[in-house]
Amino acid sequence: MIDGTIRSNIKPGLRVSIVLKKDQRTGDLTEGIVKDILTNSPAHLHGIKVRLETGDIGRVKEIIS
Repeated sequence: MIDGTIRSNIKPGLRVSIVLKKDQRTGDLTEGIVKDILTNSPAHLHGIKVRLETGDIGRVKEIIS
């Protein structure tokens, strides 16, 4: 599995699962296509923050493709 905490692993157009802010307690994942990468640092312990094409914003938990 590709690590979602490393910024260089994530590119616009990738299909990923993210955890939305409202779902952090439950850990529910939302799947979608990366539109923008919002985290500037090269790595983040909880996952790189992205905006999906749907407009949802959350941290990457897994990279699907």
